[in-house]
Amino acid sequence: MTKLSVNINKIATLRNARGGNIPNVVQVAKDIESFGAEGITVHPRPDERHITYQDVLNLSSALTTEFNIEGNPITKFVNLVLQVKPAQVTLVPDKEDAITSNAGWDTVKHKTYLKEIISVFKENNIRTSIFVDPDPEMIRAAVETGADRIELYTEAYAVSYAKGEKQGVMPYAECARIAHELGLEINAGHDLSLDNIKYFKQQVPHVDEVSIGHALISESLYTGLEKTIQQYLKLLK
Repeated sequence: MTKLSVNINKIATLRNARGGNIPNVVQVAKDIESFGAEGITVHPRPDERHITYQDVLNLSSALTTEFNIEGNPITKFVNLVLQVKPAQVTLVPDKEDAITSNAGWDTVKHKTYLKEIISVFKENNIRTSIFVDPDPEMIRAAVETGADRIELYTEAYAVSYAKGEKQGVMPYAECARIAHELGLEINAGHDLSLDNIKYFKQQVPHVDEVSIGHALISESLYTGLEKTIQQYLKLLK
């Protein structure tokens, strides 16, 4: 069964729009765990426009499932991760002003840099994942960085699926098979939703975990968090 990690950045965005502490990020995360999700994901950015660094610290002492912290490994981020020591850190090459993640790592060009950063996390027993595009060359080079996992950047799949072009899943299936053969574990995320997750799960082998935030939180406006999470869990079996 593929595990579900819920990205709660949008909960923090809603809180920050008004100020104060409604909704309470920590309480929502605990509720999400109680509804069956196997993990919580956050992506703190340098400007702290949604999840703040203090949120990460607060969450670290409250969660009972796997905690996944995503981000560009600038010094401030690395220090935060080393302080919290989550189950997993996911390295994402996003620019500081990026609205959302929009590309995976070039693991060939940045192999030495990634290898150095990953070694620091692994010395602290933190599982490390690299955000990558569905490109076999990037998958093969990811192995040489020492990463434990890759996270397949699934926006292209979501766009093609919405157009009825189901063949858009094929590069992901190929890369998942390559990664598995090379000993890498596999995560996936970005624009996965109730509409497209079932087909992705059926077609892409060996996926250990999906990280879903924007769609899940949006869908829950209509059906509630608990029911929405249960729908995802059913589709991921």
